[in-house]
Amino acid sequence: MAPDKQTVDAFWRSWAADEGLEPFEALLGWVRERNEATEVSISRVPLERCDPWRLDGATGRIGNPAGSFFQVAGLEVAEGERELAQPVLLQGEIGYLGVVAKVFDGTAHFLMQAKIEPGNVNRVQVSPTIQATRSNFLRLHGGGRPAYLEYFLRDGSGGPRTRTLVDQVQSEQSSRFLGKRNRNVVVLAEGEVEALPSHRWMTVGQVKRLMRYPNLVNMDTRTVLSCIPWSLWGPPSAGVLEGGGADRQLVDSLAGQPDAFKVARVTERLCNAKMFDFSTRRIVGLGELADWEFDDDATAFRHREGYPFSVGFFDIAIEGREVARWRQPLFEAQGMATFALVISRSEEGVRYLVRVRREPGCFDTAELSPTLQREAGCSDEPDSAESAVLALLESGEGVVRDVVLSEEGGRFYCEENRNVLIELDAERAEELFGDVARSKDYLWVDYPTLCLLNTSNNNLNIQLRNLLSLIDPFERPEDRMLL
Repeated sequence: MAPDKQTVDAFWRSWAADEGLEPFEALLGWVRERNEATEVSISRVPLERCDPWRLDGATGRIGNPAGSFFQVAGLEVAEGERELAQPVLLQGEIGYLGVVAKVFDGTAHFLMQAKIEPGNVNRVQVSPTIQATRSNFLRLHGGGRPAYLEYFLRDGSGGPRTRTLVDQVQSEQSSRFLGKRNRNVVVLAEGEVEALPSHRWMTVGQVKRLMRYPNLVNMDTRTVLSCIPWSLWGPPSAGVLEGGGADRQLVDSLAGQPDAFKVARVTERLCNAKMFDFSTRRIVGLGELADWEFDDDATAFRHREGYPFSVGFFDIAIEGREVARWRQPLFEAQGMATFALVISRSEEGVRYLVRVRREPGCFDTAELSPTLQREAGCSDEPDSAESAVLALLESGEGVVRDVVLSEEGGRFYCEENRNVLIELDAERAEELFGDVARSKDYLWVDYPTLCLLNTSNNNLNIQLRNLLSLIDPFERPEDRMLL
């Protein structure tokens, strides 16, 4: 059920607003100050010094004695003659990615956190109000209770009064995790909410503007933003966006109602991919992975001939965390991946070219992915659609957003991805992608269809959700202040 119209209008105003309770420049300065003030020390260590993480001789997995947080195991996937063998993260628990929202003077604001993760490229990034695994908020690490947990953990103890606007369990990176999901939540607070020094109130528009800066807004914020069901909430009231520099066609497409026939067509494609998947998956010990080995100094576990990622081991000290010092494995990318979403515009509306994709760790076999999802060092020959996108990227044709953004720094070390939105008129889109869009893997979909599918959980992969979060129908200053 959609919120009341007053709340919906408050969120649309928030998206259109470049300024909020604080000026945008003040928020940039706050992030910069938090970066300069936070002491961080991260160094590589051999596995034998990555206590309490150990390689279990019986299972061949890397884990800790408590069995909490996660494990690193081997994964073998086979389908016909195609085989894959790689390390994988096992983390069955579902964590919170939660944002507290509050309306000030008719405009919704999000309580965002300046949070540092060990694998962050630039230390502090703009994160959700709370970002915690179940092991975190149950304090299995022996540390403190995450701030603002009471807004999300309904335990009958009479916590703060809130209304839940978004509550979805969504997938994580299926090329690294096996079946990993997190709970994406937005709650609307009805009473006073104290902003700690680590948090600031921001409009949706300010967060969107921050997303134009490399590696400044983290992956968890982007996936929560992508889960706001604008189409199901409906359009703003007349006059709400007047004078806001809105791209009206894009706003109308975002606020349009889903068409049942279109949704059924996409669902059929996804169901076919799941039904006719004949691959087999097997969890194995790391020592059973062909062509994988530890470095001579045992500071990393990597493929002998190169692979998109390796597993490293790190000693970490970060000021201001629930635990100040610890050690853990982190997956380390061997280059930058590229994710691109092609958008087609015509008088009839706005459409997006997505792909039905199966990945080794996918929770439910297949999900919708961007037009292009290419890992660093990928040796697979690109198909015609991927080749067309790569050519567009090289020429710059149609590129309306091109920004480098980080993966989640709690499990991935300094992993960056190039995220690109490419907009073409319908004639050019048909010329380049008409044939592939009639194949079983690619299809054109509108935003309301994606929006409805996203509410059902595990239909849109995290790369597609992150790209959708970059869509912005409001004019933003093209500032590029160095952080």
